[in-house]
Amino acid sequence: MKIVITGVTRGLGRALADFYIKAGHTVIGCGRSGPEIFDLRMNHPDHHFSVVDVALDNKVAIWAADAVGSYGAPDILINNAAIMNRLSPVWEQSDGEFTKLVDVNLRGVMNVLRHFVPPMVKAESGVIVNFSSGWGRSVSSDVGPYCMSKWGIEGLTKSLAEELPAGMAAVPLNPGVIDTDMLRACWAEGASSYPKAKAWVEIAAPYILKLGAKDNGQSVSVPS
Repeated sequence: MKIVITGVTRGLGRALADFYIKAGHTVIGCGRSGPEIFDLRMNHPDHHFSVVDVALDNKVAIWAADAVGSYGAPDILINNAAIMNRLSPVWEQSDGEFTKLVDVNLRGVMNVLRHFVPPMVKAESGVIVNFSSGWGRSVSSDVGPYCMSKWGIEGLTKSLAEELPAGMAAVPLNPGVIDTDMLRACWAEGASSYPKAKAWVEIAAPYILKLGAKDNGQSVSVPS
């Protein structure tokens, strides 16, 4: 399968990329870290890795055109890239902080959909997996902007699901709680009690491969 993954330089995105490469799939990934992308290119020359900030539509457009031109429409598109807000009440979040989060977590996903989904629709094939969160279906104090963004992912994905041709799927996926840099940024003391990305991916990666038309528009979660 041809699998597009955003945010492949660390955390869940890197774990998924490593798993799928080892399993024999073709990975087309992007991330903002130049050194990490260089490392992926050197170690996996038969795959496609690019330095892209998903918040910049023109950069996503160039990446998608190159990727689709080389590999065709993806079989699976995984929107994983996201950031966490600084822990504080909603009213203490500055415009700059809020805008940066919206640019990555919402506009970034929309940019990727805008440029990768049309060839998938033309082929009438493929699964779109937008990473949501437990905080996309519930809320908590001090993470209001992040909750907002993931609730937005739920709504955007479910609406997209209504628009796709029969046989395709768009799914908001709660990956669960995993010990990543993002979790440590908001809950340093408790993060270590949760599974590491390498353990998580052994369940999550095969689960994603099994998603299909039967799951279209459904809010799903990686099994614990």
